[in-house]
Amino acid sequence: MSTAIELKAVTKNFGNTEIIRGVDLAIPRGERHAVIGPNGAGKSTLFNLISGRYPLSGGDILLNGESVSGLKPFEINRRGLSRSFQITNIFQRMSVFENVRCAVLWSLGYKYSFWHRLGGLKDANLRAEEVMESIGLKARRDTSAGVLSYAEQRALEIGITIAGGAEVILLDEPTAGMSRTETADAVELIRKVSQGKTLIMVEHDMGVVFDLADKISVLVYGEVIASDKPQNIRGNKAVQEAYLGTEAH
Repeated sequence: MSTAIELKAVTKNFGNTEIIRGVDLAIPRGERHAVIGPNGAGKSTLFNLISGRYPLSGGDILLNGESVSGLKPFEINRRGLSRSFQITNIFQRMSVFENVRCAVLWSLGYKYSFWHRLGGLKDANLRAEEVMESIGLKARRDTSAGVLSYAEQRALEIGITIAGGAEVILLDEPTAGMSRTETADAVELIRKVSQGKTLIMVEHDMGVVFDLADKISVLVYGEVIASDKPQNIRGNKAVQEAYLGTEAH
């Protein structure tokens, strides 16, 4: 199976402080992969390195076999990787439809074009409608994003993340702050939109992790201490001591 994302001896320092310490990780195409670990383990930093938000201090990151180290986030995005953030990142004053349509334009070839009227871009409008349908927000099409419920805003951000057709999706704590019902709905949404794609997620809710992930990597103090199938991670003593707790089930 070919590899979607590969990290080779990746390191990240902030001044004299080493946050990521020689991470090696290979994630096959089509896998749902969760990265877990205690607070301060470096999970968000690792996401920021993969997506190009932070430069590497050492090592290399490959996307579909090609190095993306040193590329800017938008350049990595155009190579087929898209991500969401812990804090909802949407255009509050724009409608749901307008938010999603913005996300599809570049992938359809509408770059810095000032002579196209957005209303006449039938392919972009159709794609936006399809995405809204897939995330369950078609009924909220013309609603300003800023007045959506928290769970709806998170669903919209997932929609924006997938709208451009990226094959590799990074979700940073997609269910944070949700109720049990909202979390269950979010899990089904993520399962649906990640079908056939490579999903990498950071998530604190172990129920979500064990429900969704094909494989789990455990990051502790900037190092991967285990990377295995969920059932093996659940029984790993080092993981229990470092993160899940010795009474984990």
